[in-house]
Amino acid sequence: MGLGGCARLLQLRWMIYTRGMQNTPTQAVAAAATVGEALEAVAAALEASPAYYGHGTDNAWDEAVQLVLWCAQLPADSDDRVLSLPLASAQASAAADLLHRRVTERMPLPYLTGEAWFAGLRWHCDPRAIIPRSPIAELLRAGYQPWYRGPGPARILDLCCGGGCIGLASAWYLPEAQVDLLDLDADALALAAVNARALGLEQRVRIRQSDLFHAVAGERYDIIVTNPPYVDATDLSEMPAEYAHEPALALGSGEDGLDVTRRILMQAKAHLQPHGLLVLEVGNSWEALEAVFPQLPFTWIEFEHGGHGVCVLSAAELPESRPSAA
Repeated sequence: MGLGGCARLLQLRWMIYTRGMQNTPTQAVAAAATVGEALEAVAAALEASPAYYGHGTDNAWDEAVQLVLWCAQLPADSDDRVLSLPLASAQASAAADLLHRRVTERMPLPYLTGEAWFAGLRWHCDPRAIIPRSPIAELLRAGYQPWYRGPGPARILDLCCGGGCIGLASAWYLPEAQVDLLDLDADALALAAVNARALGLEQRVRIRQSDLFHAVAGERYDIIVTNPPYVDATDLSEMPAEYAHEPALALGSGEDGLDVTRRILMQAKAHLQPHGLLVLEVGNSWEALEAVFPQLPFTWIEFEHGGHGVCVLSAAELPESRPSAA
């Protein structure tokens, strides 16, 4: 069954679920007296709803945990001891409101709460940029080891940075490095600046609007990390409704999803030190990328915590660069 058929089936299940209830799902949540009761009510409603999980969670229970703990003003890593805690009526009402918007508007939860968690750090999050999510987080926390083999990285470039989570997390976990954040979207860069200030990294991070490498002509880096738009036209047309709330500029990239990636691969070598490393995420477009560049020795990373479509290439393995206007 295609994505469209699945969406229709989920919508039908939601209608049946709500019609069979004495109270609406939001009323059941609003009536919750404890954190545990609210979690059970929210999870049941989400499980029966057409909501799609792809922005920080992959199931209804984990989504309910994030929603309820945020409304209850409890730490995101709270354990089972919070289940019996009383929930103020205002907090229960807030959870009911968030649930209603999450289901009816299909708004991703991080946009509703204004925060997301990535690489162990809290991020300000709003529709100016896509919601932080990438298996590259695992690399950042490991300081790009074992893939980067040069001297301690002094300069890192986060290309197509969006809200800045990858580059800023790089700066956080590699405190000796200077980091540049580049993106074409001025709104996304404004959000990146908010996150830089929140993490106290303004002195080691430079934020510039740029069409790929244009703003850093002649400059070289130890590491270039990039999570560019890479969704192909077919997948883009079938994406769940939640993704329509994210900037289209940050998702789609031509018929095969590789319009931006082609340019990056043909320009990156000129911006890397001889010992440098390119870290590139292309998600489901990885097979198409190998077909387009059969001569490149892509190394695809296997992540301990899941995720796919991230490769590394050394400067020596990259094709000779073309001018940045290519």
